[in-house]
Order: sequence, then C-alpha cells, then structure tokens
Amino acid sequence: MSAETAETVGEPVRRAVEAVWRIESARIVGALARYTGDFALAEDVAQEAVAEALVAWSRDGTPDNPVGWLLTTARRRAIDGFRRGAALGERYAMLAGQLTEGEATSGARVPPDRDDLPWDPERIDDDVLALMFVACHPVLSPEARVALTLRVVGGLSSEEIARAFLVPVPTVQARITRAKKTIAAAAVPFELPPPEDRRERLGGVLGVLYVIFTEGSTATAGDHLLRTDLAYEAIRLARTLTALLPAEPEAHGLLALFELTAARFPARTGPDGEAVLLEDQDRRLWDRSAIRRGLAALTRAAGAGRGLGPYGLQAAIAACHASAPSVAETDWRRIVILYEALGRVAPSPVVELNRAVAVAMADGPGQALGIVDDLAVAGRLPGSHLLPGVRGELLARLGRAAEARAEFELAARLCGNVRERSVLLRKAAALPG
Repeated sequence: MSAETAETVGEPVRRAVEAVWRIESARIVGALARYTGDFALAEDVAQEAVAEALVAWSRDGTPDNPVGWLLTTARRRAIDGFRRGAALGERYAMLAGQLTEGEATSGARVPPDRDDLPWDPERIDDDVLALMFVACHPVLSPEARVALTLRVVGGLSSEEIARAFLVPVPTVQARITRAKKTIAAAAVPFELPPPEDRRERLGGVLGVLYVIFTEGSTATAGDHLLRTDLAYEAIRLARTLTALLPAEPEAHGLLALFELTAARFPARTGPDGEAVLLEDQDRRLWDRSAIRRGLAALTRAAGAGRGLGPYGLQAAIAACHASAPSVAETDWRRIVILYEALGRVAPSPVVELNRAVAVAMADGPGQALGIVDDLAVAGRLPGSHLLPGVRGELLARLGRAAEARAEFELAARLCGNVRERSVLLRKAAALPG
C-alpha cells in the first residue's frame, strides 16, 4: 500500500475509532472497571485498545462489532498486565476464564454468552453511573475531577481537554495520572455509593458538570467568548445523568439550566466573534428547540414536589429570559425573587451580584448600587472583573461617568477573556467626558 493510500485509509479509520470512543467510552471503561475491579487499570487498558484499533482496523478493516472488539482487546491487555505483574492466581484465572477459548488477540470476537452484547445489559446503567461517581469523588481536587470526567466519561483526549481549558497538555495528563493514583491510594471502590451517601455525592457530580458547562458558555480566558464543544459535552453528560437518575430533580434542573442557557448561544456572538450583550441579541436566533427541552426538564424538576434546588432555581431564572420578548419586557421582579431564594439555598457573592443586576432592572440602579458596594467593602470578589463591571454599569446609569469609566477600565484589566475585555473597554470609551 502506498503512503498516499495509507493516509487515505488512515483518516476514515481514525474518525471511526474516535466516534466509537466518544459515544461509548463511559460504557467501555465502566464495564472494564467492574470486570477488573481496578478503575485505573480499566482506563489504561481501554486507551491501549483504542491505540491498537487505529493500527488493526487500518490493516484489517473496521470490525462488525467495534465496541466488542475494543472491550475484548482491553480485557486481554488487562490479563497481560496481571501476568506481567506476576499476579497469577484466582483473580487471573477468573479473568482468563471469562474469555472464550480461541478468541483472537485482536479481540475480533466477543463472548457469546450475552447474545453477542459486549456488556451485561442489566448492569450497564449502574456501570456508567458508578463511573461518574468515581470520576467526581471528593478525594480528588476540583481540577482533577473535571479532567477525569471529561476523559473517562466524556471520552475527550488530553489534547482536547487542554485546548478547552487553555492549559498545557502535560498539565492535563498529570492531573489525570494523579487522580487515578489518588483513587487507588484511597481504595475508592468501583460501585454506586450507598443510598444514604448518594444524594451528597450526587452534588459533586452535578458540580463538575456545572463547572464544565460554565467554562464552555463563558470562557474565563482566551480569544473566544464561547467554547461550545465543551458546553455541549456537558449537556450530553447531563442528559446521560438524567436518564440514569430520572427521579433526581436537581439533575433535571441542571439539564434545564444548560439547555436554556445554550439556546442563546447563536445570538451571543457576532460575525467577527465579538460578544453581543443580552439587550442587543436577535432573539429570533435563539434555539427554540433547546428552549422547549429546557422548559420540559424544568417541569420535571419542579414536578418532584421537593421544591427547586440551586440548579433548578437558576434554570427558572433562565426560563424568565427565554420566555421574554425583550429585555424591557422581562419579568425582572420574578427574577429578583428567584435570586433571593437562590441566595438562601446556595449563598455566594456571585448570586448576590446577579441579584443586584436584577434589582437594577426592577427598581433602578440606586438600590442595586448599595448591594454592590456592600460586596466591594466586604472584599467578597477579590480579583474578579465581575464586580467592577457591574458597578461601572450602575454608575453609568446614574450619570456618574468618570467613576463608571474607572470601574470599566479596572474590570478590563482583570478580565482574562479577550472578547469580554473588548466589551468593557468599549463601554468605558462610550461614556461622556
């Protein structure tokens, strides 16, 4: 085969392997973790199987059952690893016995005792859910939880994660490696948390997805306002979670928040990539299908009868924006009430700052400025561009142009995102005097 032909064949195979891995990685790693009893080993041998697939499928063609091929190959790599570690005995015999005699090392076949399914259909949901709980385990740092979730549950490569968060690839790889070592050292079992711990641990999973989506919907640094690939990956994972936990209202609340926020993505940037403020957005560009999905998820969250939690309340705020024909016709008083409720169940300076913005729209900038000044005096958001940005907006509406300009310029200096910074500088330049 010529180099040109090899290159032509290699690209479709690479895309095929990437597609299978992106869609099925959580099920593959989850099944392997239950099979081996070792989360870190499961992720490692899964990656080895993916690397082998790139070579074998280019040579032999894509197998009829690509997921089964990856699982069987990964299982064999796991057995090889036990053999190299001299870990023979009951564990090795048990693993080896599960492989059908005569299977090719390439993993072209899968064990036939499950009607040719590559995993136990009675355990698949538990496997994926357990994988989420392990990847978001509280023994890990927040950064490690995000990286590991995107890697083993989302199927993203280290390069994709690094590009999304604007950090070096070795940094991401180090986080993932340390996370797996920490899980092993802490003897974290690959299993669902007991019912009495599940609600608390679920909060950690939801928090990780929230961080991923937030970075995708408003990037903290770089040249782009949005990182839609990251945001849509968070939506995909949230959909998976709601399917696995249909009775958990906050999972539906989180999904509702994501859908309703993402619905505005098409209108949030102009043709040149510049940020478009809410009052200037063409609402005809908003994704009405996403709004319908978000409202449906919010209805499911509210229908549980427990009252909305922090994510559900944020989704209710997003729903107010989604249903309003314009900024002026938005139900700002309801938004103020929702932010007050959110501040009681999940108090934070960012929630209080957002409440100030809603108060300014409902009752005027004077009352809102008092809220913002209290935050500033208390030093609640040190180093953040958000507080001076909001304060500049309120001062500008009150006619205090010189003070407003100083606040906008300070916010621009603190802002790490190029697109947001340009908006702040334009506001400063537009002030009189």
